[in-house]
Amino acid sequence: MLPCCRSRNKSGRRRRVFFFLFAVGAPMLLTIPAGAFSLHIPETFRYDLTWTGIKAGEATLDVRDGGDRVIITSTTRSAKWVSIFYTVDDRVESSLLKNIGNIGMGQPVNYRIRLREGRHRKNKEVIFNHNTMKALSIDYVNNERKEIAIPPRVFDPLSSFYYLRGLKLEIGKPVYVTVFDSKKVWSVEIQVISKERIRVPVGQFDTVLIKPLIKSEGIFFRKGDIYIWLTNDEKRIPVRLKTRIKIGSITANLAGGNY
Repeated sequence: MLPCCRSRNKSGRRRRVFFFLFAVGAPMLLTIPAGAFSLHIPETFRYDLTWTGIKAGEATLDVRDGGDRVIITSTTRSAKWVSIFYTVDDRVESSLLKNIGNIGMGQPVNYRIRLREGRHRKNKEVIFNHNTMKALSIDYVNNERKEIAIPPRVFDPLSSFYYLRGLKLEIGKPVYVTVFDSKKVWSVEIQVISKERIRVPVGQFDTVLIKPLIKSEGIFFRKGDIYIWLTNDEKRIPVRLKTRIKIGSITANLAGGNY
């Protein structure tokens, strides 16, 4: 469930991308060693989704131990009253290899996205091969397959959000993450806007407000910017997300979980 805004390729034309999330070209990438961020496992966030102040659905972000892998899952489901006229049933999953000696952020090996949003359907998979430096993109709905070259350190849209949580965030200083999405590699810009104290169902938090510059196929088909409030501590818990959809806006407030 994460992330949306603006992305550009080298020619400057706008493109659609995923992702919790950016801009290509002149900015230098922020490079951080693979072991710089260690995930808390297990970790679960549960969100209430509201539309114009009315509960419209629920979403979850979950990290679990999958043996030699770390499994990150995002789900979004509309409330029964919303499903009568617009059903949302999304599931996105990212599998990453564990870092040697810990269970932190490793390289992604598989990314799967299944979306149902009204009449909109997506069923895609990306298989990462870091030995050949290739990613195999599969579209099961349109029966398309394409292999694309990837750089040594790249994330899928979902795992990129968890990598972002480990970066140093300073107000007014953007950070960048390399993301593979929509059959392309993107340098994604995340703007660090301000510090705010906000209240959500589970309590009151000091937060850092960020804005990823990306448009994507993710939780609810987004039409505008997305804003994310992360706790201003070492955990960087996403306590609120807000984005525009086709009609109005959706706000996700942290309502429970294990963190």
